[in-house]
Amino acid sequence: MPADVIVAGHIALDILPDLSSLQPEQVIAAGKVHEIGPISYSTGGAVSNTGLALHRLGVNVGLQALVGDDWVGRAIIDYVRSFEPTLGDHIQIASNAASPYTIVIEPQNHDRTLLTHTGVYNDYSLEDINLDQVAGCKHFHLGYPTLLPRLYADDGANLLKALRAVKDLGPVTSIDMSLPPPDSPSGRANWRAILERCLPLVDIFVPSIEEIMFMLRPNDLARWGEGLLNSLTAVYLTRLADELIAMGAGIAGFKLGERGLFLRGSDDRSRLAFLSSIGGAPDDWAGFQTWHPAFQVDVAGTTGAGDAAYAGLIAALMRGLEPEACAWMACAVAACNIEAADATSGVRSWGETEGRIAAGWVTR
Repeated sequence: MPADVIVAGHIALDILPDLSSLQPEQVIAAGKVHEIGPISYSTGGAVSNTGLALHRLGVNVGLQALVGDDWVGRAIIDYVRSFEPTLGDHIQIASNAASPYTIVIEPQNHDRTLLTHTGVYNDYSLEDINLDQVAGCKHFHLGYPTLLPRLYADDGANLLKALRAVKDLGPVTSIDMSLPPPDSPSGRANWRAILERCLPLVDIFVPSIEEIMFMLRPNDLARWGEGLLNSLTAVYLTRLADELIAMGAGIAGFKLGERGLFLRGSDDRSRLAFLSSIGGAPDDWAGFQTWHPAFQVDVAGTTGAGDAAYAGLIAALMRGLEPEACAWMACAVAACNIEAADATSGVRSWGETEGRIAAGWVTR
């Protein structure tokens, strides 16, 4: 049975030492030994985080990814198959290649730092996307071109090529990003130029606010620093979303962490025609805008929260829900996610998540 949603792109093994007993400065203190908690691991990256969240939400999803022929690659495939044996069927194994992994550093009362190794993804390109499988799906989601050097090279020439090949097959398209280190090759790429080339082929684009400001508003990002989230206004977000829509996106928005989710639809109904293919109503989304607050939860970890939010949004769109309900579900799935330390185990079924909202789940 063909998958309704294909999630392709980056996957990795997330290694999560329990550092909750340490202050941030203790993590980097030289010559010291500190007792920490047990280590856990899960898969990370958009293919895993968004894909497995979609699976838990009841979406018929296919995962397309690459791993190396090492123990890390075997662990990634085994972990994915623990959710459903067939979910590992389209993960390719590259010979004589290292698998990607990420060490998640998250000390007490502090946001996480990710130490990541791209591995086999250094050569990821259109040839690694199974277009035969894509041809039978309704929605194609590509995760983290920021970690795929061949895709963002030459101002996104290969990313454009991949998106065009996918879009020619007819599915709705979406992309998610990760935040590049400023001094990395990805951080030095011309992301404005890449987005201008590629967004006409991206129907839904909802990066984190930090990611998109790094790419389009670096001066504001530097000026606001740690006060970024509290500096945002609806006017600012509207103008930023309008810029993405002017570049070509149909629906644009931003994941805002503890301040929730912002979504905006194009004013051009013809640009939103893709919604009809998944049961949505272009008229409902045309000119629509919302800023939905985050739900109140006890935070165990923030790894994968943005990917979970995207999964909630895609799952709601696949059910043909109205825009406001899509925003509610995106925030709800993200909130469930951060109740667990890893990127997947906190996500609940569609019915459970919907039930929490219906029961009067309090927002921040």
